[in-house]
Amino acid sequence: MGTSRLPRPVNLPEVSFSDDGEVRHLHLGTPWIQGSMRIKAPFEIELEYVQRMMAWLLFRAPETVAGLHAMQLGLGAGAITKFCFKKLKMRTTAIELNPQVLQACKTWFKLPDDADRLEVLLADAAREIQQPRHQGAVDALQVDLYDHEAAAPVLDSEAFYADCRRLLADEGVMTVNLFGRDASYERSVEKIAAAFGADAVWAFRPTREGNTVVLAQRQASRPGRPLLVQRAEAIATRWGLPAPKWLRLFKPCA
Repeated sequence: MGTSRLPRPVNLPEVSFSDDGEVRHLHLGTPWIQGSMRIKAPFEIELEYVQRMMAWLLFRAPETVAGLHAMQLGLGAGAITKFCFKKLKMRTTAIELNPQVLQACKTWFKLPDDADRLEVLLADAAREIQQPRHQGAVDALQVDLYDHEAAAPVLDSEAFYADCRRLLADEGVMTVNLFGRDASYERSVEKIAAAFGADAVWAFRPTREGNTVVLAQRQASRPGRPLLVQRAEAIATRWGLPAPKWLRLFKPCA
């Protein structure tokens, strides 16, 4: 396994990567994996929980996706940002606090430069999402804001989730990465439900690593099983995500 590092900025963790055979991993000052990329398929999504962050696709007609706007809070190794921009052809915005993470994504993880449909903002996500220009403008919001210790979400208050809801267009959907085996999980879900409404919240079972992806809709709906199956098959065919499997692991929380 090879490892490379970037100089550590003041008050932010050291950014490094390691190569483990065919897969490259991002690290922030610890052995915890903060993101991964298959070296020969840099625009696919490698990690299972990150794939599940795309479950919002079950709630949109596949032919409409390219006209939508995706936003990521937390860049990680850039997997979702790259997938939304390159594979789904969406307008894509990412918000990242650490400039070294952005440099790492561009240097080691094949993140394209900003373009007409791609913008990466170096900013504090909690403050940036309160800007009026973002309100009601996001169709798919992915939130993955763990610190370098991967101990708990950096932003996890009811007020924060209410701000996330205000970002969303009427049919917009948020997905959040939580540690499903951690004691804070139930509290996080309660805060999301308080901000979005309990009937708008869905959740996966935890992955083997303990990540649980929670989904919240701007406006609650209950698509029928036949429609979800049809959408899942289309997602697998068009974009190679294991969406049919999701349906066995994903259900409303209320």
